[in-house]
Amino acid sequence: MLFRNRFLFLLALAALLAFLSLSLQFLHLIPINPVREDGLNPKSRKRIMPDLLTEPPAIDPVYEAQVYCNVPSIAERSMEGHAPHYFKLVSVQVLIRHGDRYPLYAIPKTKRPDIDCMLVPSRKPSHPQLEAFIKHMSKGSAAQMDGSLSSLPHFPSHSLCEMGELTQTGVVQHLRNGQLLREIYINKHKLLPSDWTAKQLYLETTGKSRTLQSALALLYTFLPDFDWKKINMRHQWSTIFCSGSCDCPMRNHYLEEEQRRQYSLRVKNSNLERIYVDMAKIVGIPTRQLRASNPIDSLLCYFCHNVSFPCTNAGCIGMEHFKVIKRHQLEDERERQEKKLYFLYALLATHPLLNQTVNRLQRIAEGKKEEVFVLYSAHDVTLSPVLSALGITEARFPRFAARLVFELWQDGKRPKEHFIRILYNGADVTFQTSFCKDHYKRSSKPMCPLEKLVNFVKRDMFLIFNSTSYYDACRRRAL
Repeated sequence: MLFRNRFLFLLALAALLAFLSLSLQFLHLIPINPVREDGLNPKSRKRIMPDLLTEPPAIDPVYEAQVYCNVPSIAERSMEGHAPHYFKLVSVQVLIRHGDRYPLYAIPKTKRPDIDCMLVPSRKPSHPQLEAFIKHMSKGSAAQMDGSLSSLPHFPSHSLCEMGELTQTGVVQHLRNGQLLREIYINKHKLLPSDWTAKQLYLETTGKSRTLQSALALLYTFLPDFDWKKINMRHQWSTIFCSGSCDCPMRNHYLEEEQRRQYSLRVKNSNLERIYVDMAKIVGIPTRQLRASNPIDSLLCYFCHNVSFPCTNAGCIGMEHFKVIKRHQLEDERERQEKKLYFLYALLATHPLLNQTVNRLQRIAEGKKEEVFVLYSAHDVTLSPVLSALGITEARFPRFAARLVFELWQDGKRPKEHFIRILYNGADVTFQTSFCKDHYKRSSKPMCPLEKLVNFVKRDMFLIFNSTSYYDACRRRAL
């Protein structure tokens, strides 16, 4: 009898709780999954949607510096290679920034950062394939290297880094990049067969050892123990990869206007000037000389490698100095997006590279089997204008070992239709681009039709200049 009464009590209590829960949901006092106007529950949708790269409302210079350093740690989340099962991946084109490097500038009258550029597999950060990479790089005499590339070392090897030299951290960053891309594009999507040929690759780098070595590090884990005879590395003399289309007077004009904007913002920042004056007193040089030495470049090296900032008899450069300069750098990037001068420069600076990319994608869509994997190894001044020209305004400034990927997909149900995905550091930014930001609202496919990119590069890039061609836009002011 006692058991029966307890059971009836619990049953009544459960019914009461269920009634209260339904009442609260009806009155909207607890959240429920909203139903869209089209009747779909958003959580039930299987469509892959990109995560927007959103900036935090308040600038945190230390956090942003950590993101920029990109010190290898845990495996990162990546959206590369995601598509409906009936799509076939037919081409991948990758634009990278070189990995972590030693500073290009030194702060006068201070000791240079004590960074060892010898590759030591037992020293952190390391990679399981670092030792094998070193051995393979020493066998690279059979590779075809354009021009001055043949005289550059295949990996860094100085006990005290030279100015601008790739560090072990930089090598490891791209070994990780190559490994990640291999798992997705080779192991999963079979982009290249095991007997791939030199014609299926297109490799190009600027003439700096840090870009060549970054490309080789990525290639080594992407195509382990590759045959050096299949490697044909082309030399690009221009950091914006303009090749034979570099004559563009208006591009230079907008760059000069952008530099004037940067100067104007800097001289208005009294806090920044106070920091420069204080740092100049510490190192014992005129403020203008300190400013000209671009101290943030050197300070970032100290920061990224967890080395104490330099000291003199007059004191030490500290974290407060670093934060003020880094915050100004971030504010400069924000204003750059608002003023649009850099955007106009970027459109003209990147057209030759984007045009080459589009032409190659069109050839592959038509059935060509050559140059299905492309690697451009470049600099921040290469990636940054490409991001701006594409309209990806929310993306952070290119960190060390940043990667921008163009994927070309063939629709298995309609083989003549091809689509692209664009990814930045593993995040899908396809629908942040100016030419495809509204497409996903009208399509069930999580990618952008190839023709939208083609039309943007061949036609729409010039509209703001009231022009119909790159040549004309390079000689006419924007509206």
